[in-house]
Amino acid sequence: MTMPHNTARRVQLPVLPLRDMVLFPGVTAPIGAGRPGTLRAIEASLKREDRLIFAVAQRENVEDARPELLQTMGTVARIGQAQRSLGGVQLLLHGEFRASVLHYNQADGYIDAVVQEAADLPPLNPEDPAYLALYREVRERAAELGEKTGLPEDVVQQVLEGVTDPGRFADLVAGYVDVSATERQDLLETHGVEERLRRVLVHVQRQVQMLEAQEDIKSKVQEELGERQREIFLREQLKAIRKELGEDDTATLSRLERMQRESMEAQVVRTFLETIAELPWTERSEDILDLQRAGTVLDEDHYGLQDVKDRILEFLAVRQLRQQRANGNDREAPVGNEDDRRKGSILLFIGPPGVGKTSVAKSIARAMGRKYVRISLGGARDEADIRGHRRTYVGAMPGRIVQGMKRAGTKNPVFLLDEVDKLGISFQGDPASALLEVLDPAQNDSFTDHYLGVPYDLSEVLFIATANFRADIPEPLLDRMEVVEFTGYTELEKLAIARRYLLPRQLQEAGLGPEELELADDAMREVISRYTREAGVRQLERELGKIARKVARRIAAIEIQELVVAREGVGELLGRPTVYPEHASAEDQVGVATGMYYTPVGGDIMFVEVSVMDGSDNLVLTGQLGDVMKESARAALTYAKSHAADLGIPAEMFSRKDVHIHVPAGAIPKDGPSAGVTMATALISALSGVAVRHDVAMTGEITLSGRVLPIGGVKEKVLGACRAGVTDIVLPEENLSALDDLATSERAGIAVHPVQSLDEVLDAALRKPIRGKVAGVGQTDGVGLVPSPN
Repeated sequence: MTMPHNTARRVQLPVLPLRDMVLFPGVTAPIGAGRPGTLRAIEASLKREDRLIFAVAQRENVEDARPELLQTMGTVARIGQAQRSLGGVQLLLHGEFRASVLHYNQADGYIDAVVQEAADLPPLNPEDPAYLALYREVRERAAELGEKTGLPEDVVQQVLEGVTDPGRFADLVAGYVDVSATERQDLLETHGVEERLRRVLVHVQRQVQMLEAQEDIKSKVQEELGERQREIFLREQLKAIRKELGEDDTATLSRLERMQRESMEAQVVRTFLETIAELPWTERSEDILDLQRAGTVLDEDHYGLQDVKDRILEFLAVRQLRQQRANGNDREAPVGNEDDRRKGSILLFIGPPGVGKTSVAKSIARAMGRKYVRISLGGARDEADIRGHRRTYVGAMPGRIVQGMKRAGTKNPVFLLDEVDKLGISFQGDPASALLEVLDPAQNDSFTDHYLGVPYDLSEVLFIATANFRADIPEPLLDRMEVVEFTGYTELEKLAIARRYLLPRQLQEAGLGPEELELADDAMREVISRYTREAGVRQLERELGKIARKVARRIAAIEIQELVVAREGVGELLGRPTVYPEHASAEDQVGVATGMYYTPVGGDIMFVEVSVMDGSDNLVLTGQLGDVMKESARAALTYAKSHAADLGIPAEMFSRKDVHIHVPAGAIPKDGPSAGVTMATALISALSGVAVRHDVAMTGEITLSGRVLPIGGVKEKVLGACRAGVTDIVLPEENLSALDDLATSERAGIAVHPVQSLDEVLDAALRKPIRGKVAGVGQTDGVGLVPSPN
């Protein structure tokens, strides 16, 4: 297949997925292949007369190379040699030209693609001196890199002089530069020749500098090792001389005195002694146990979070009483010894990102008058991160706990262990297991860091750990901490936080005064609901900062003097909305029920759709449902079959019929038992022909006997339903107490139906009664609740 290079070629080729590798045009590279789909693609290519194949990198290094995991730009390559072996096929590929994918196809057990050649974009002026200088610099640095990697000079010159086209030359050098697969893909996707040369030059220069640094380090190490060997030899001679003279070495000179000041061993000993001396062995902050002041500090720093604040004030109240009675204010009350009074506590703040876990820890330190120190455990995979290295290792240092105590300067700080659920495990040990001693009040009074080698008292430290997910924390570690749950903020709370904290802070950072930018409440709600989707307020603050910066630019350009932003003006400042929440249906439908679901960024509603069609008594489930949701669907179908007569379902609906249950948003995995009543309602509606009320949303787990079991995340689910315009909520009766977490204003517009059985759910959710059922949905009792029918 030959076509002129100035015409964009379009061809359908088998696809060769590459893992952690990118092939460039003009580069020849060996490839090993062993996956079944890849082998079939190679066979299809070898059957072609031109032996072409499309080599494209995977986005993720996974075994199953599906089309959605492949990049959209790769290289059309020609198979030069193919040698079969027991493990697969060894290929020699030569890159022909870069090409972009028009679309992928799955055929005959492998992937093929229709690709179109992606031509280079030449510079606007090929004779521009700056461009020519750039090209010459790339060639010179590439030659320098080749020589530093050990290649003979004549070989390097021969390879480089064989390519004169700047674009081809950039691809050739990119193929041999030691960079990551992601950076290689970026180079492949750079169409502009000048920009590609510039990026390649950066990578080449960086690698040349790294090789020069390695050579410098190697020479210095060699030199130092030579001096070290000489020093050891002289010391052995000195030792022999002293032995002949009968001198007692240990009696006259200390170990440090015998060392040269500049020697490595002396520096290690000196560093160890300095670390021991700088640790706070007796220094402590005097606790400020004023509950009123502490409450004021917490309210100043944070809005809402009342449960968290109550727990902190309870902790301070206990310490205040113990201190008062230990000082003799209440002699009749036994309080234990001094050690009990001083022991620290270990709290675990669990909640989604951005809800204030870290900042609450800072506020606790400020309220108590203690020092505050934070270490991040995210990604820590080495036990030495916690316990330190033994001093026998080169470059040994204390663990993060001791380093944090050294920074704090007192032995009773507030110590934040951030992201404790992100700890990793590797061959260096398990840092989570090392934390067990740190977080155990029964033994952390004698914590021993490997570097120190002596016990250190951590019992007076107030440890606070933070995490996003409870399930990711090892059980033994979780058992040593008292859990304080942080839930997501409601829209009303986000509005108040934005008014009180976020907007003033962003105005100050943008150099604006409070009179120069004002956001109306409806504008703030628009930003919260249409431009953010989170449990916390981090993204909300970013969006407010974006508004403040845009207004600051207009004021600086003397376009305006001040701006009042209404709801209609938000889109002009922030662009198109990025969040599209679900809304309640406008009308009743048969076979469509509204459910509620929980995510770490808040609750929302979802629709469960059921269709019944002629078939062979099959149950079809779609929408990326997990195993638990699939079991709920099967349980709902079994209930409908066993109670068909009571539910008014004709018997013929179960003979030679297929039932299809679908949950939209098929790209999102879904799982959990709380969609059980929703699936059952939609299924029974489709089988009986009775429509489901569009203004009712429900949640709850079902059993085969029709019992409705409690679920979690009630607060977030109810708030999500309210945002979507739902007016009636069906909840398991055992979950009613969770509604106490809602403010009165948030419960005012909804009617709640507590249920214990699926019959009660159907009474509340179906538009009209089905045979054997009592009609009616019930009337509200004045507090937003509907009594469950008896």
